[in-house]
Amino acid sequence: QVQFVESGGGLVQPGGSLRLSCAASGRAFRVYAMGWYRQAPGKQRELVAGITNDGNIMYADSVKGRFNISRDNAKNTLYLQMNSLKPEDTAVYFCNTRLGMTPTGSWGQGTQVTVSS
Repeated sequence: QVQFVESGGGLVQPGGSLRLSCAASGRAFRVYAMGWYRQAPGKQRELVAGITNDGNIMYADSVKGRFNISRDNAKNTLYLQMNSLKPEDTAVYFCNTRLGMTPTGSWGQGTQVTVSS
């Protein structure tokens, strides 16, 4: 089973940018559809961006035009470039394999993103 280590989070002012990384173990990374999920305090975990094994991409409406998901199969790494960050983007961000919108793998520890002035 693929395991994940997320990194790149931090404290940023509104309007700022961050780039998240997700390092995946295992040689099967390239065959999986992947997603970035986030969970804000008191809220359910939600899918914010997804990319299939052949590069089809989707975004939640709340992040469309601001976030950019990409993957490097040679490095077994998933990325999330986050621009024009808003306080409502504050959450713990996780990556996972997925089937549609449903996560299918084990969760990593996530990386905290805090957007505040």
